[in-house]
Amino acid sequence: MTSEYLCREGSATLARVSTPPFRADIVGSFLRPAELAEARRRFASGQIDADALRVAEETAIAELVVRESDAGLKLATDGEFRRSWWHFDFFGLLDGVEIVELDHGIQFQGVQTKPRGIEISGRIGFSDTHPFLDHFRSLKSLLERTTGAVPKFSIPAPTVLDFRLEPGHLSGSGYDGRDDIVDDLVQAYRDAVAAFYDAGARYLQFDDTAWAYLCSEVELEKARERGIETDGIAERYAGILNRILDGKPDDLVVTTHVCRGNFRSTWISSGGYEPVAEQLLGNTAYDGYFLEYDSERAGGFEPLRFLPEGDKKVVLGLITSKSGELENVDAVKHRIDEAAVFAPLEQLALSPQCGFASTEEGNVLTEDEQWAKVREVVDIAADVWR
Repeated sequence: MTSEYLCREGSATLARVSTPPFRADIVGSFLRPAELAEARRRFASGQIDADALRVAEETAIAELVVRESDAGLKLATDGEFRRSWWHFDFFGLLDGVEIVELDHGIQFQGVQTKPRGIEISGRIGFSDTHPFLDHFRSLKSLLERTTGAVPKFSIPAPTVLDFRLEPGHLSGSGYDGRDDIVDDLVQAYRDAVAAFYDAGARYLQFDDTAWAYLCSEVELEKARERGIETDGIAERYAGILNRILDGKPDDLVVTTHVCRGNFRSTWISSGGYEPVAEQLLGNTAYDGYFLEYDSERAGGFEPLRFLPEGDKKVVLGLITSKSGELENVDAVKHRIDEAAVFAPLEQLALSPQCGFASTEEGNVLTEDEQWAKVREVVDIAADVWR
């Protein structure tokens, strides 16, 4: 199913959207329903087995995709209901990658996550037995039987693994340093993209905090303290991503979401996109960019001038997922007009700024408020691009 919005700006007809990202889109994760949260708690304590947990997950996802359709979305995700973390669950199931306990978690504003980190224990690779492939197949099959929506599936970007790798967490892996993992990391992601495509995926997203960190001098200084060479790092990351995306099928859309941190409605980094915009928008082979623009921490729209003319899109994250208060509709439309000064309106779209639950704890808002946000995205997009 594809979007049927016919967009107009004055008397000029804009291009009809027939492929993702859609005019009204979402990043991916949703608040875990209470029944699913309880099932996960009982599984962790040994009260139910993996089969019972799977039934709870599938029941919750089946209800979710109907709500996504009822809200007016032309795509659907599984809400990341099978995950505890947006990134560690995927990374920890790659060959040669382990998720380990640290003496500290990732520091958000006033709150710290569970103390987890990435350790490389062997050669990095992607196996066709990676459980996320079955998670996608399950979503695709469900949608074919129900709403007919386009399945969207998100995985963490390879740049996140590179940026979050702690000092000393390569020992015993066979790699001598951070640069030595790149070839295997690229191949692992090329294999992953091919495997998802073969499973029927046509809309993938790489979720990425690294690019947002590169916009923050505070986070760059922390990276330097961890031994990361930050000079030329944007060019390095563009190169890694382009090697992965080179030669991907023409009918596979791969987007990225650039996130400044999303844990219990808190955040990590601040800074506009100017330091990375030329590399990110102009020199990477993504088909679309979900950019957070829900607060002053994101800066202005001027970096959008680096978006090349053509089919690439920027999805403006103007609707915050961090609180339940609805945005002023006219104010959102005005901000879209401001963005259209720097990038063509036909290359723009709208979404929440992030997912609603990047970890299973979820953001601080209710499910009703979450769905009101989604419907607001759909209604505003239908009015702007009509």
